[in-house]
Amino acid sequence: MSTRKYEQRLRADAAEETRRRILAAVYQRLCQAPTEPVSIEQVAKMAGVSRSTVYLIFGSRAGLFDALGDDLRGRGGFNRAADAGPGTDARKDLFASIRASVPIFAEHREVLRVLYSMAQLDPDAVGGAVQRMAEARSAGMAWHAQRLAEQNELRPNVTVDEAAHLLWSLSGFETFDQLYTGRALPVDAVADLMVTIVERVVCA
Repeated sequence: MSTRKYEQRLRADAAEETRRRILAAVYQRLCQAPTEPVSIEQVAKMAGVSRSTVYLIFGSRAGLFDALGDDLRGRGGFNRAADAGPGTDARKDLFASIRASVPIFAEHREVLRVLYSMAQLDPDAVGGAVQRMAEARSAGMAWHAQRLAEQNELRPNVTVDEAAHLLWSLSGFETFDQLYTGRALPVDAVADLMVTIVERVVCA
């Protein structure tokens, strides 16, 4: 590797490390003070960078929360639709996706709850990020519904659109939180119940 390419690689690695440190600071701030607004100044101080560095990397508060949403969605289970090929079992892929998402919901429950609450109070920054997370999950559920239909795995009285809506409702964070927090069930039991509900309501 040439000296120039090596230096470029070092700069890229340093930039990614700074980006990760800033996102970790946002995450930490949301956990520490869930009822307080998150400011760029606070995040920069916690990450050990300047305010201008945060803006340089993320552009704005909205961009910062967008990146946090992408990070949360990308942590195992949320971006797995592309991993399943056309020849795989639609039902098994759906159930695997639900089972993968439940421990992620549990691990990041506090931050997700804060983000959903903050979206109402700060629609310009946080609201947009939450909306984009919702749109991505909606697209994933529509994809699962279509594959179930193609493999004749939908209940006879359930259309593809209805299945997408039902999957959205039954496999989301709110359903998880009702069982995990509201019913004090362990993660494995919540995953089993969510799969069972989806299977009985949506699948043939």
